[in-house]
Amino acid sequence: MNFAQTVLLGAIAGLTIYLGLPIGRLKNLSEKTRSFLAMISTGILIFLFYDIFSQMSHPIEDALTHKNLAQGVLLLLMGGLGLMVGLLGLVTFERRFIRARFGAQQALPPAQLGLMIATGIGMHNFSEGLAIGQSAGRGEIAFATMLIVGFGLHNATEGFGIVGPLLGDKPSSWGFIGLAGLIGGGPTFLGTLLGYYLVSTTLSVLFLSLAAGALLYIIGEMFHLNWRQATKVPAAWGLLLGLLFAFLTDLVLVMAGV
Repeated sequence: MNFAQTVLLGAIAGLTIYLGLPIGRLKNLSEKTRSFLAMISTGILIFLFYDIFSQMSHPIEDALTHKNLAQGVLLLLMGGLGLMVGLLGLVTFERRFIRARFGAQQALPPAQLGLMIATGIGMHNFSEGLAIGQSAGRGEIAFATMLIVGFGLHNATEGFGIVGPLLGDKPSSWGFIGLAGLIGGGPTFLGTLLGYYLVSTTLSVLFLSLAAGALLYIIGEMFHLNWRQATKVPAAWGLLLGLLFAFLTDLVLVMAGV
């Protein structure tokens, strides 16, 4: 697989995120239905956080298992730095720019939250693109192909996670859908582009931890918006369904050898 083919297929894997985004066009939803659907996306994001953290931990554990203490400490520091920047960076950004504009006591506007979710997913997808590019660059064509197919299927579910907070608020514009998909799915293409020529475990751990920190912030905001007494039961069902859906999707990828 040459460079051009790898980059093209990496772009396709990222752009599948647009398959789930049009659901944000739904309107006239009750508060309970909106919480149910939004918490489905929260369940997907929680599983995504678990998946990211697992991927981030593997190279650290491998380095320590093989007595490579210096490498293990470096990767651990990169992971901690990424978590801190991903989580506290969004908190700082929210307080200085978003809360200052909309008021400290007001809930974060759904569109702003949706774009933050897209940013967190984009960080994760950048690391996926790195994996695709690095595998192809090392000549592991079969594995790179499976990654492209697997990540493409997985990214298709992430679009719903982005528009979850907007459901029932007002239909998402096609402009918002286009921007959110570019932020969330575009980094897969960029990661593939970089990963083909640059193989770096340290960079991979850093970007995975950035994504994990960003998702921690986003998950907290989703609970703040939807985990209320009046909507707790449908929200709980949505959370459970989202977790199961993401888990089953991951099982399909495992069975496919990804």
